[in-house]
Amino acid sequence: MRQIKDDMVPFIDKNEIEELVSKLAKKINEDYQDKEVVVICPLKGSIHFAADLVRKLNFNLQIDFVYLTSGGKGTPTRITKDISVNINNKHVIILEEIIDSGRKLSFLKNRLQTAGPASVKTACLLDKPARRDLPVKPDYVGKVIDDRYVVGYGMDQEEIGRNYARIYNLKN
Repeated sequence: MRQIKDDMVPFIDKNEIEELVSKLAKKINEDYQDKEVVVICPLKGSIHFAADLVRKLNFNLQIDFVYLTSGGKGTPTRITKDISVNINNKHVIILEEIIDSGRKLSFLKNRLQTAGPASVKTACLLDKPARRDLPVKPDYVGKVIDDRYVVGYGMDQEEIGRNYARIYNLKN
């Protein structure tokens, strides 16, 4: 198994992550009281962020998971595991740990819109607009970052590093 620890430089510690998640939860709580909400968690990366965020939301909600795959630029995104919850006339919030190219998020938003939701919004812990291929703009953003490769808190390099509680910048 490939080791990446030697290339990891601390970027965002656990306390800052907690503050960012709390800030996002506060705003989402204000906007979604008394609404039917479905939270969509794209696997695998957003599971840490989603778990922490939904525990801070103080309204009833349903949560579901979707698994999207793509081979990268020029390769179409496809759904490996679709949602199973009915989102018709419900408010949908897609939770992403990071938004960079925007390709998968754009695909998912367009796909969800066909199911007739009342609204589809996105919340992300990190937004990396410098990498954007498509004009995707998240509705709730924890922190905007520059063009750097990060791992930890669900983010990975070739499936390694998702388990770290902090977020690290990779040197190379």
